[in-house]
Amino acid sequence: MSKIKDKRIWITGASSGIGEELAYQLASKGAVLILSARSVDKLHAVKEVCKEKYGANVIVYPLDVSDLDAIEKAVNHVTDKLGQIDVLINNAGFGHTETFTEYDFSKVENMFKVNVLGLMYMSQLIAKNMIQYKSGPIINVASIAGKVATPKSAVYSATKFAVIGFSNTLRLELKEHDINVTTVNPGPVDTAFFDEFDPSGAYLKNVSSVVLSAEYVASQTVKAIGTSKREVNLPKLLDVASKVYTLFPTISDYIVRTAFNKK
Repeated sequence: MSKIKDKRIWITGASSGIGEELAYQLASKGAVLILSARSVDKLHAVKEVCKEKYGANVIVYPLDVSDLDAIEKAVNHVTDKLGQIDVLINNAGFGHTETFTEYDFSKVENMFKVNVLGLMYMSQLIAKNMIQYKSGPIINVASIAGKVATPKSAVYSATKFAVIGFSNTLRLELKEHDINVTTVNPGPVDTAFFDEFDPSGAYLKNVSSVVLSAEYVASQTVKAIGTSKREVNLPKLLDVASKVYTLFPTISDYIVRTAFNKK
């Protein structure tokens, strides 16, 4: 509990899904929360639960992480008010499933702005703050999709591969400042994310045996705070699958292609 209590923790994508659940679990442990997302009403609803149920100190700062100017303004405002940011959890992100040759390229650009560039800029600005105090983990929520590619998720997978690669390098650069960088790589999580990712429901149906709850992913993320973990890969089955995919890529391509072509 001591590693969480009174720590200033900034969560992006905090209005629903994993981010919302992170807010509740961290509030229950006495964290001071900065909650960001685009939806002001949803953020305030999450804040009220945190305050009423756990007596938490919560700051709401609406933010579109695709807007770099808005990120800079937000970081300047929050750090001027609070000083040190102890933990950053970059959780904001979205995806679509679509055959790449049919993909609207404006969606490609927007997804990279949110999933990659916004995450990178938040990390850069908050890392500068953390370096002043020589402490503070950065946790980037990526995905098993950043390790194992699946059909119709080319763009989403590309963004998550980028997040993992970026995080691995940032970890090396921040090590001398005692700042750890962890990637959380869940498989499919049963949240509103899939309302946009795959409205047909076919994707979730194909992977139903490994679908996770937001509560579980959040709990494993919270456990990683204050540790030196490089990655949290969920569930164990997909952690193993990602290793097999790396060792036996040709066979793995066949298995994945076959599994995701099920009707």
